[in-house]
Amino acid sequence: MAATAGGNKIRNAKLVLLGDVGAGKSSLVLRFVKGQFVEFQESTIGAAFFSQTLAVNDETVKFEIWDTAGQERYHSLAPMYYRGAAAAIVVYDITNAASFTRAKKWVQELQAQGNSNTIVALAGNKADLLDTRKQRRMLKRMVSSSWKLLPKQLPM
Repeated sequence: MAATAGGNKIRNAKLVLLGDVGAGKSSLVLRFVKGQFVEFQESTIGAAFFSQTLAVNDETVKFEIWDTAGQERYHSLAPMYYRGAAAAIVVYDITNAASFTRAKKWVQELQAQGNSNTIVALAGNKADLLDTRKQRRMLKRMVSSSWKLLPKQLPM
């Protein structure tokens, strides 16, 4: 959907964040939209809506952002939020291997049930909590073997 405001194109882009409870989805959205970080963020109930407008080249993009709850009891609601999304960001906690395993399941669900035009990104969060080289190497091996990437392709 494109509109114009003062000769500038405005594009709406639906963006959904998916991932395990505690992965940091809300923290990422709050940082992007409000420039804030809350160390002890309460869990999202159902989903939360935010918007953020950015100038990109000669267009203005208005992101309509759905921050979904990570608890299993809300999983069945997720298709309602990712349906029609221009992009989905699957977030996982890099300090938690189970969070990464569930992130892979989210990607598989999006591939099976989502729109084939939806851009899917995987975001490893909480890098500030990864404190040793040994942990970084372990994470790099885990991600590269799961996604069939060469470790040198991963920015860690």
